[in-house]
Amino acid sequence: MNKSWMATMALFVTFGASLTTHAGPATGPFSFGVGPVQSATELAKRWNPVMQYLSEKTGVQLHFQTAKDIPTFQSQMKDSQFDFVFINPYHYITFSKTSGYTAFAHEKDGKLRSILVVKNDGPIHDVAQLAGQTIAFPAPNAFGATWLPLNMLRDKNIDVTPQYVNSLDSVYRSVAKGLFPAGGGEMRTFGSFDPATKAALRVLWTSEALPPFAFAVHSRVPKEVVALVQKALDNMDQSPEGLALLKANNFNGMEAADDKDYDAIRKMNIRPIEAK
Repeated sequence: MNKSWMATMALFVTFGASLTTHAGPATGPFSFGVGPVQSATELAKRWNPVMQYLSEKTGVQLHFQTAKDIPTFQSQMKDSQFDFVFINPYHYITFSKTSGYTAFAHEKDGKLRSILVVKNDGPIHDVAQLAGQTIAFPAPNAFGATWLPLNMLRDKNIDVTPQYVNSLDSVYRSVAKGLFPAGGGEMRTFGSFDPATKAALRVLWTSEALPPFAFAVHSRVPKEVVALVQKALDNMDQSPEGLALLKANNFNGMEAADDKDYDAIRKMNIRPIEAK
């Protein structure tokens, strides 16, 4: 385990401990897991203020958690280790069936759009030019950033070699540096990425719009707690502080969600991709 990861996790532990002063069945603390689509440090910077905001608005103590990589996060989801989660729609339909999670909110008018990015000044202008090349992806079962673009390429008989680099941050930076000719990503996280790096990239391909990432909750969390958190999320765009937090995470706003909102994903022929 590297020192930066240990330091980041120490930050999470310290933050979580600070929320336990008034622990109780209705106030928490409750863990809030966010998939490691970006580095742990970047996620902490973006999500700890959201947890503080929601805790203040609801009286429900929420503390942010993530994992060192997507496979570890999936394992923790399978074991129902998080009370609340923010997850991609494929993971949601998987763990709603096996681990007791139910969607209760998502981005207002939000859509998941998978992307492939290339260097802005590079020679690639058509996905056919990727044939035979090694392409960066965050992890084998990252739905928007890996599964969708890789299956699009395979459907077009464009054979590529996937190289897994652990996070979307790593994908974008490695393509910007010219380490890979292209990489898989997701439009919302790309929109909130470091402007200097983003300026060095160009979106080569965008998928059709699909249901957005889900805010989901485990069945063990009291319904009155879920209602408080859902209302606070829904009202975030009604205050300057909430709007600033939404903007920092490239969200339009939040609204109530239902399990059936993800039926479109259930109807897709999703076959997990095995790492090579």
